[in-house]
Amino acid sequence: MRILLTGGCGFIGSAVIRHIIHNTSHSVLNVDCMTYAASPETVEDAPESERYTFSQTNIIDTPALEKLFNSFKPDAVMHLAAESHVDRSIDGPGVFIQTNVVGTYSMLEAARKYWMTLDKEAQEAFRFHHISTDEVFGALGPNDPPFTETTPYDPRSPYSASKASSDHLVRAWYHTFGLPTFVTNTTNNYGIWHFPEKLIPLITINAIEGKELPVYGKGDNVRDWLFVEDHAEALVKAVETGKPGETYAIGARQPRTNLEVVQTICRILDELSPDAAGPHERLIRYVTDRPGHDFRYEIDPSHAEKALDWKAKHNFETGIRRTVQWYLDNRAWWESIRARRYTGQRLGTTAP
Repeated sequence: MRILLTGGCGFIGSAVIRHIIHNTSHSVLNVDCMTYAASPETVEDAPESERYTFSQTNIIDTPALEKLFNSFKPDAVMHLAAESHVDRSIDGPGVFIQTNVVGTYSMLEAARKYWMTLDKEAQEAFRFHHISTDEVFGALGPNDPPFTETTPYDPRSPYSASKASSDHLVRAWYHTFGLPTFVTNTTNNYGIWHFPEKLIPLITINAIEGKELPVYGKGDNVRDWLFVEDHAEALVKAVETGKPGETYAIGARQPRTNLEVVQTICRILDELSPDAAGPHERLIRYVTDRPGHDFRYEIDPSHAEKALDWKAKHNFETGIRRTVQWYLDNRAWWESIRARRYTGQRLGTTAP
């Protein structure tokens, strides 16, 4: 299979590329415009493979996308490129609309025009796989059942609203034009090569450096955590076997409060890299909550597990330990980012 993948130098996209190159015979074209959150190092040794190609292209550039489709001739699309940080969407929603909404429209149109040139057999085999988030479903209360594929949409942030919009476009292109699209929604991912603005890498790096560990509100917001390499495996299974018009909710059944996550990281660092000044939990600081902070996300992955013959291999304890160890072993990567692209400052405070 020849896969055109967008956002392949980002966190999840790079994990998918590594999985494709190391565990399949598929070829992949990585289309990435290289925003602040993209790093070429994340694909590791993929560029050494003849099955890997890279194009620095912005997904809102439809003519450029059309050229890539016509030259690479993909059998499938995996559309991961997106602005994804809620706090940044509060500070500057415009880029989220451009990338997540307009960019998805451009991808759909470029794919549709290419798909229409294929013969009937190739059209039926083609897939447009749109990767999305559980945040489009809104927030859960403490006792609400987890999200499923049929949960109504109720986005609460500029980020989740832009992703919800892109999901609707993908489904509209399936129903209106017949483009064989499908959607996967996932919960919070964590793991190696994660840009330091997100909770787990930010807390891990701050703790390693002996800096304060900011926890929003009381730290009781709940997230369902999925190790990124498990997600990558599920996504590749989905593009191989997913059915047009379907939705697959992918998760690991590993809910934790934000405070529990931070405390777990602290305990692991106390063991792996003790601080002479004392336990790392001493660095925890409770800060003003972000505007519109959704209380809880959690996915019931039963349908995806059965349909894709997949189940997450890592529990949270093994995954988070592996993640913390990776950040200890790869200081050069995140220190370079801290020095040039993101210093660890708080984002998402512009709303009243």
